[in-house]
Amino acid sequence: MRGDILGLERRRRWSDEEKLEIVLSVGVDGATVTQVAQRHDVTRQQIYAWRHQLKKKGVVSASPETLFLPVGLDRPTELVMQTAAICTGAPRPAQIELQLANGRCLRFDPALDTVTLTHVIRAVEGA
Repeated sequence: MRGDILGLERRRRWSDEEKLEIVLSVGVDGATVTQVAQRHDVTRQQIYAWRHQLKKKGVVSASPETLFLPVGLDRPTELVMQTAAICTGAPRPAQIELQLANGRCLRFDPALDTVTLTHVIRAVEGA
């Protein structure tokens, strides 16, 4: 029996961030799943599997009208100042609404830092 090696077999490891970037690039500028798959040298089925996996983790919303935008936040003291302003009846600033996988919804100020936000999300999801 003889076997021929036709090409290099490769198995790539994708981080959740890379998977999310690829999954979210579907639909950007009209890009189809097929186009995105070809661009990243993966199969269409892999993108659908990643989308399903990320939905189960709560990273991607099941709702098609939900829009995710990259957010860079800093300054943990902003949370305390904004909470005080809301409690005193000051006009409410624009807020971001985040739907979590467990069905809970968080509303927070865009100036909230990522560390604090991560702690709040973990606390809410763990409750």
